[in-house]
Amino acid sequence: MAGRQSRFTVVVKMGSSTLTDERGKFRLGPMAGRVAEICDLHRRGHHVVLVSSGAVSSGIGPLGLSTRPAEIDELQAAAAVGQGRLFHAYSELFGHEEVVTAQVLLTAPDFASRHSYLNARNTLNKLLEWRVVPIVNENDTTSTDELCFGDNDMLAAQVALLIKADLLVLLTDTEGLYTANPAEDPKARLIKEVRDFAELEDISTDSRNVLGRGGMASKVRAAKVATSGGVKATIARGSRPGVITACVGGEDVGTRFLPRDLNLGAFKLWLLYGKPVSGRIQVDAGAARAILCDSSLLPVGVVAVDGDFQAGDAVSVVDESGKELARGLCDYSSSELNQVKGLRSTDVAAVLPQAAPDAIHRDCLVLVE
Repeated sequence: MAGRQSRFTVVVKMGSSTLTDERGKFRLGPMAGRVAEICDLHRRGHHVVLVSSGAVSSGIGPLGLSTRPAEIDELQAAAAVGQGRLFHAYSELFGHEEVVTAQVLLTAPDFASRHSYLNARNTLNKLLEWRVVPIVNENDTTSTDELCFGDNDMLAAQVALLIKADLLVLLTDTEGLYTANPAEDPKARLIKEVRDFAELEDISTDSRNVLGRGGMASKVRAAKVATSGGVKATIARGSRPGVITACVGGEDVGTRFLPRDLNLGAFKLWLLYGKPVSGRIQVDAGAARAILCDSSLLPVGVVAVDGDFQAGDAVSVVDESGKELARGLCDYSSSELNQVKGLRSTDVAAVLPQAAPDAIHRDCLVLVE
């Protein structure tokens, strides 16, 4: 990759297993090694964003906890202890290399709001323009299950789309994605390249590290999101010397995911992956066919409305079997749409005179895969 373009942008995600041991103590060897690689890329003129896990696991050691907490308040308290320690460790390592860093804490609502989404993008782009390495983490001290990414793999994928990165590197505690769990199946084989995610349907990816929220399944999902926007992705072992340099150089390391650019603009990528849905709209067969042919959704095609949402919220559009077809910004609240579902436009106007003609306009509607 580096040989084909003068400058590129890469998002590196380091997981808890790379950063800390089972007791929550820093693995300074691998951590310093990866920082040195990032600094080398930085000095060569490339843009690098580091998305880091480890806030909770970094707090486990000082608090004397034997296992990762399970309750929300305990997780947030542990993150409050660990976040400062984690960034301090990074500051020392990057400072030794004379590279300036910035701490950027993001939450899911920052991506759910179009205004905040653009602000986050502008901030990250300005930091990169100023030759700063942003260190991004989810704000674990305030995020809740209802308002969080779920794991930093998805956060890293969102950041990669946000800044239009060339490559997403997901570092973990295995060499990459295997055909089976290598700890349990001696015949497990490393998958070196993925072109079609349908090929992975029969592969179990439910392994989970004790200190982190993510697992291989979350990394595969993150790769799917990133590649849909034209970003290459690689899953590789974080403790391997030179792993980031190898991934950037296109060497045969880890599992590579080729870009599958869906030809979606930034707005529809945000709508598909960055905007949480607040409800569900079920449509009839005729409306389903129209949506798949890039038409707007009219109230007449709506069969059922689930959830409590307001006009402008994102909703999932499903067919009569429950299969998701699309996501979009609804021009009606759930209560309004319940009043006019199944009605033709002239009848809608009689019930809601100021109502929009479309339940979801095609410009605000994006098909799911």
